[in-house]
Amino acid sequence: MRNRSDAGPSRRGVSWLGLALEFRIPHSALRILLLLSLTTAPLLAQAPRPRARDLGIVVGVLPSGPLDAITDVAGVRVGHVTIAQGDSINTGVTAILPHEGNVFRERVPAAIVVGNGFGKLMGATQVNELGELESPIVLTCTLCVPRAADAVLTYLLGVPGNEDVRSANPVVAETNDGFLSDIRARPITEENVLRAIRDARGGPVPEGAVGAGRGTVAFGWKGGIGTASRRLPGRLGGWTVGVLVQSNFGGVLTINGAPVGQELGQYYLKGMVARTTDHGERITAGGSVILVVATDAPLDHRQLERLGRRALAGLARTGSSMSNGSGDYVVAFATRRSGVLPSARPPVRLTDSVEVVTNDAMSPLFEAVIEAAEEAVYNSLLRAETVRGYRGTAPALPLDSTVAILKRHGAFRP
Repeated sequence: MRNRSDAGPSRRGVSWLGLALEFRIPHSALRILLLLSLTTAPLLAQAPRPRARDLGIVVGVLPSGPLDAITDVAGVRVGHVTIAQGDSINTGVTAILPHEGNVFRERVPAAIVVGNGFGKLMGATQVNELGELESPIVLTCTLCVPRAADAVLTYLLGVPGNEDVRSANPVVAETNDGFLSDIRARPITEENVLRAIRDARGGPVPEGAVGAGRGTVAFGWKGGIGTASRRLPGRLGGWTVGVLVQSNFGGVLTINGAPVGQELGQYYLKGMVARTTDHGERITAGGSVILVVATDAPLDHRQLERLGRRALAGLARTGSSMSNGSGDYVVAFATRRSGVLPSARPPVRLTDSVEVVTNDAMSPLFEAVIEAAEEAVYNSLLRAETVRGYRGTAPALPLDSTVAILKRHGAFRP
């Protein structure tokens, strides 16, 4: 078994500079590719596949945070455990923690939004009833949810200060990775989940076929974990919104408005609507996607629910239709802590007072989460490498063809 913490090497690394020059990729992205070209050939062979911005794909109008990741939201930490056993097991765990403290005692405002409810997300009803998150958010495979939830309980009960806890609400979300992994084997263990939680940290987030994204497929290509962020200008609050996705869904891939899926000949309903003798429908709109949204804006449950609904608009921009067989969920939280719960039962407070963003100030946050969600999906595809698995192979999105399509449709920012 291999436990990996990065998306792995790319065999196409040496072609980036040629792509950049041929298609006149913007200078900011070209500088990155040029630096890669100046390294030695062995190092280039180990270079990871690019992110959207490395190729000159800039989504929307707002600036990203310095990492262009969910960890641009101060305090947020992400951990992965990747499980790869030959061709039969390709799965894993991804954990997201809102801060470095005791998440159960120092709860944060949260909301869970359902786009299409064909899924097994655990913990949603209490989050939406009380408007709080009291556990790490764990992403994994569909049949791994019960074991993952039990492991989260083990973690919470073992945190110093939680010795008297008799009820806790693990939040575990899933997508079905049964094409690339023998999902019936349910290979996730308690130790896998605990390690993902304990190893979670800030900084750059590994993307692609890592953690809970190891066995996922999106739009017929290899999906995975992707992340992005947006930061509002100071006069709009200066807040940051970050998104992390586990992409495992179908549809008609669109990148920055360019019909990539159609021009590559791989899209949902192709056999029904295209003039072709190939009526085998290999690309479906089913599957699932989990979007985790974090922000340092002072939002309450109602506002986080509104923010989460807009994340689904970003998902739609990529070509998802949130189909009948798809489990499309958003878990949104604000890092402002709701207050520390003492270990002894305190007198009941009759009132509470918190400062929150006004309704009029929400619209820029909506734009931020839409842009970040869209770009996070692109990063999940671009960073993922081809994976051969249990029932077949999920090929990586072809970089050269994709760049050519984006260039033809003016999808690069000048």
